[in-house]
Amino acid sequence: MHEMVKGGNVGLAALSEDTGSLVVSLSWSSASGDGDADVSILLLGADGKVRGDADFFFYNNPAADDGSVQLLGKTPTANGSEDRVGIDLTAVPADVERLVVAASQYGSARFGELDDLRVTVADRTGEPLLGFSINDAGAESAFIFGELYRRGGEWKFRAVGQGYETGLAGLATDFGITVDDDEEPVAPEDEEPQAPPSPLAQAETVVETPVPATPVAAPAPAADAPAPVPAQRPEPEPAAEPSRRSRGPRTAKKKVTLPKVAKKSLAENDSWRQARLFPAPTLKSDREREMRATSVLLAVMAQVPELGRRLTAAFGAPAGRMQTFTEVTLPNGDTPRRPDGVIRVERAGKLWTALVETKTNGNPLKSEQVQDYMDIAARRGYEAVITLSNDVALEGSPLVEVKTDGRRKHKVSLWHLSWAEVAHQAQLLIRHEGVGNAAHAWLLQELLYYLQHENSGCHGFQNMGPAWVPVRNGIDTDTLCQGDERAVAVVESWERLIRQVCLRLGGELGQKVLPVQRAKRGTDQASRRAELADRLCEEGRLSAELRIDTTPGILAITADLRTGKLRTSIEIPAPEQGYPLSWVKRLVRQLAEAPADLHVESLVEGNRGPRGTLERLRPEPGDLLPKDGAAITGFRLSLFKGMGSTRGNAESGFIRSVDEAVDRFYASVVAHLTQPGGPERRPVRRTAASEAAALG
Repeated sequence: MHEMVKGGNVGLAALSEDTGSLVVSLSWSSASGDGDADVSILLLGADGKVRGDADFFFYNNPAADDGSVQLLGKTPTANGSEDRVGIDLTAVPADVERLVVAASQYGSARFGELDDLRVTVADRTGEPLLGFSINDAGAESAFIFGELYRRGGEWKFRAVGQGYETGLAGLATDFGITVDDDEEPVAPEDEEPQAPPSPLAQAETVVETPVPATPVAAPAPAADAPAPVPAQRPEPEPAAEPSRRSRGPRTAKKKVTLPKVAKKSLAENDSWRQARLFPAPTLKSDREREMRATSVLLAVMAQVPELGRRLTAAFGAPAGRMQTFTEVTLPNGDTPRRPDGVIRVERAGKLWTALVETKTNGNPLKSEQVQDYMDIAARRGYEAVITLSNDVALEGSPLVEVKTDGRRKHKVSLWHLSWAEVAHQAQLLIRHEGVGNAAHAWLLQELLYYLQHENSGCHGFQNMGPAWVPVRNGIDTDTLCQGDERAVAVVESWERLIRQVCLRLGGELGQKVLPVQRAKRGTDQASRRAELADRLCEEGRLSAELRIDTTPGILAITADLRTGKLRTSIEIPAPEQGYPLSWVKRLVRQLAEAPADLHVESLVEGNRGPRGTLERLRPEPGDLLPKDGAAITGFRLSLFKGMGSTRGNAESGFIRSVDEAVDRFYASVVAHLTQPGGPERRPVRRTAASEAAALG
């Protein structure tokens, strides 16, 4: 991989023969585990400005209609996260000369609070081509990591490393994006019926409007670099009052989303079943489930461009005409093979092809079967093999082991997709981001209904594995020793479960939800999991933390295998202004609808503070004040729940108990909290038009 320095340039053709489709990854880490940032892409013309507001892509406007840009979302790393973007250079319009790769932070957060800021560019197979690390971040709330630009008929990359204290709004304005505050929010379409939503879908979020500052000067460009980014700009207008939302650029045309509340049914009674496009109750065997699930998903991907592009852009597929096939027979010596599906994308007369191997109902992928498909794909010049199952892939822990022949010039990439990820993307599109028309929204709704049907076999991660019961028994009898490989297997299953919880919760809320992984810098995934396994053997507890966009703290989950209790909690910092008695009264008012058994604890330096249930504290909030007058640093809110005893997702299962605990805690507690020190007000929903100003 080619390592770059600030201001350096490199031609992509010198690094790889196949640079038509790229994956650009922005990564960072945080010692506290709560740092985060969001990637954005701007397409610029010859004048260094966007051609229009639609050339600005961020997480509420994640994809270009021509497929040139596709935001792929975040993935957790050992001690931070990575935000990825798929870029199809063959689809970039001819009048676009530069693609600026930037990131921004929310509210008062600054990039100097993050470590290991880095951008990596990889080809469609995931092979890294170049990398650039930023080591001088400070008070900036937005950063240009780099840019792709045309020069002499080829694409080059420039390592920029320029920061802005004005945030995303200031950066966008410099490139010609109009930030206004007169746009009306887009009301969702309500022509189509839907199933009743989860209670989590009703949760609202608060938008804060920070005050812009001044951008940081850019470095001097290299000799062949394009025109530099402006280093200074006029002082912006003051931010709006807290009761008013500043609106950002109009970046997306009106799209169709489905209503939150279903229309009243015309059925005479509950025994009448609504007709469905993809019926599931008649499925009897695993083979039938696999065939039906593959056909349903691939058919919808081909007909709904937003979903098809979203699921394949991460695998290096170009933007183009997509066709999908099932049960295709391919020669393989004396024994022809029949992969479950084939995806083909055509662009500019060239074909991109992926073989699909599907598993449902918790059945594991078979290494020898996937190996055969990798060999067939290599011989036939196909680009990828995609595995699809209920399992969730983890970094550093492959689901199947395959060997690749390094002597072959043609490279085949192996990718994994979980059914939970498919449901997550469908949920985001039809509930939050919208699709092109009502028919596409209805197709996605039918797909989601099918995936969530109890008989489809596509329910995501559902089994903690064979090591779960022996490890629980070993902890109960105090016979589980450190270094036991079964404890490592349980830690991996726990991480898969937490990843799935994040996908499900993020889809319901339309928010970014990521697991926080705390580890020493330089620690690899295997070492980190081994350390967590040893801690499990010693303490008997599994722990995880979730970072949810716009919440005032990190949601923590602890499963105590000795007591059989699940604890969900959140720590919120004390306001910077006001008096302690006002803080606790305000907190109790915010928790007016929270369960009476919610535990509330005051946090003080070096000691445990006063605590009690919400039922006891409601009439006497002052009981949360330390008797010795010690300074309160924050509050911890916790709910406890008995956890399931079995390893699966049955009614009495551990996985279901974790889902229920997180859902209840978020809906009844977290959703009602505001940022510390902020005004108490009715929450408002974020829209695509408000993001640039809100993130500034």
